[in-house]
Amino acid sequence: MAAAPAPGEIRVASPVGRWVVLTTVLGSGMAMLDSTVINVALPRIGEDLDTDLAALQWTVNAYMLTLAGLILLGGALGDRYGRRRVFVVGIVWFALASLLCGIAPNAGVLIAARALQGVGGALLTPGSLALIQASFHPDDRARAVGLWSGFGGVGAAVGPFVGGWLVDGPGWRWVFLLNLPLAAICVPVALRHVPESRDPAAHGRFDVLGAVLGALALAGVTYALIEAPGRGASPLVIGAAVGGVLLGVAFVVVEQRRADPMLPPSIFRSRLFTSVNLVTFCVYAALGGFFFLSAIQLQVVAGYSALGAGTALLPTTVLMLLFSAWSGELGRRIGPRIPLTVGPLLAAAGMLLMLRVGRGSASFGGYVSEVLPAVTVLGAGLVVVVAPLTATVLAAVDTGRAGLASGINNAAARAAGLIAVAALPLLAGMGPEAYRDAGEFAATFRRAMPMCAGLLVLGAVIAWWTVRTPAAAAAERERAGERPECTVHCGIVAPPLEPERAREAER
Repeated sequence: MAAAPAPGEIRVASPVGRWVVLTTVLGSGMAMLDSTVINVALPRIGEDLDTDLAALQWTVNAYMLTLAGLILLGGALGDRYGRRRVFVVGIVWFALASLLCGIAPNAGVLIAARALQGVGGALLTPGSLALIQASFHPDDRARAVGLWSGFGGVGAAVGPFVGGWLVDGPGWRWVFLLNLPLAAICVPVALRHVPESRDPAAHGRFDVLGAVLGALALAGVTYALIEAPGRGASPLVIGAAVGGVLLGVAFVVVEQRRADPMLPPSIFRSRLFTSVNLVTFCVYAALGGFFFLSAIQLQVVAGYSALGAGTALLPTTVLMLLFSAWSGELGRRIGPRIPLTVGPLLAAAGMLLMLRVGRGSASFGGYVSEVLPAVTVLGAGLVVVVAPLTATVLAAVDTGRAGLASGINNAAARAAGLIAVAALPLLAGMGPEAYRDAGEFAATFRRAMPMCAGLLVLGAVIAWWTVRTPAAAAAERERAGERPECTVHCGIVAPPLEPERAREAER
């Protein structure tokens, strides 16, 4: 019997390669699915548990809060103790928390269970992408990341459809219980077919203080944004906002001074890595706000059922399924700058087209003329941007730091969605009972969508001005007499300078 391929040697077309892709997609898909599937169930959850808009925001954000706050620690755990091991632990944790969500008797228990789900997501999400980066041959990494991004994006996009079907059928609790059979498939496949990998340079203590400070900073700011519409500028709201900012400053100071920080400042010396994470923040803040508000808009204002609202977003799913792998390959050939500029602009246009959705859009003609163009253009933008965005982030660092890079990028994405869901209702002027009133929600939705589109335009501008092609980056370093140690283009590293010039650059 032939020996199993070692990490870093697996090919996508091989049986082992297909198992690795399947496992990582299933695992990360659970976390991705739950971050979007919940949106379409929110109106029914609000009615069933008799909650206000703030409680619905917390139902979304409790999950995002622990996920964003602990995902860096999850990446570090995987690099240290084995990415497959931590990935499997995360899947089991996530499944048990999903069970608790499914049997929650009230909003308080549901919110607490969602926070526990986020802990599981923080363990499995960075591990899924790090496993791909560490397992596949360098020539196949861009393609593997494209497949992972495409099918993972399908999981996120199909969430509203699956959620709507479950809400209108067996009930919203099955939105969470669905994770149990997925976990039952994923765990044995991972243990049997996915090779273990870790960062041999990982050592020292874990930065628990940094993780706690980061999570508390996000919690303080989120609490202030969510509670401000109902409580106003009360001492509690102001105190939470100020405390969150101060804790954020303390987090930065601690990370700069620790020997083994959770968020090492050195990783941001790569301008490409820093720039693409800024683009990530803009893109996912816009998407987080869009999916949260659009699922309610389609049901409360346009008159769709939960299943109808989910089905209305299916063109985005189809586009991601068909073209994301192609997009990853295109980004590898032409460089990340153009996809990271064009993609957000297309998505912004799709969000602005959603302004046409209102009463009457639930009819067939209304869907074809108002909803379909918006979600199609949005899906085209996501196809262009998602795979190159992910591949570029990972390629900007050494393979040994794949878990850390994946964790940082995921933290940026989740924190962006967290802040958007907390801030947009406040900025748009939504009251605590807005989701129960079609007229009030429609008015605030019209104010919120241009804000989401503006974030995407900002991401496109950042990409255009800061993300350079490999040739331009190499030429700049050549002129400066520097060694192009990591001129990265989705996995392609520029050759080093001649030995004599390298010694001069080091001096």
